[in-house]
Amino acid sequence: MIGIVVRFDVVDEEAAVEFDRLTAAVVEQIRAHEPGTLVYVTHRVRGEELARVFYEIYADDAALQAHEDAPHVRQFHATKESLLARPPRVEFVVPGPGKGAAVVPAAE
Repeated sequence: MIGIVVRFDVVDEEAAVEFDRLTAAVVEQIRAHEPGTLVYVTHRVRGEELARVFYEIYADDAALQAHEDAPHVRQFHATKESLLARPPRVEFVVPGPGKGAAVVPAAE
């Protein structure tokens, strides 16, 4: 499994509205067309109105590549760039013990 956490900071409130609209549309496509995307959850950051955080879990490298290559994801990436205040912060994470849909056995 591959876990990713991405933070986006948008330029202003107008950009935040558009970013959220784009996000809702791409998530709909991810649900419909990406069986290897096991978890794709978007968040607003409390106290930081222009920040968004995505938490993503992919079944394997092939699922991540299929996600990145999907036309709806490519369109999202191309369209969102003008809305961002800075490049997104992307962190690859290793899921560990927990509770919920993204729980996997702890890494050995």
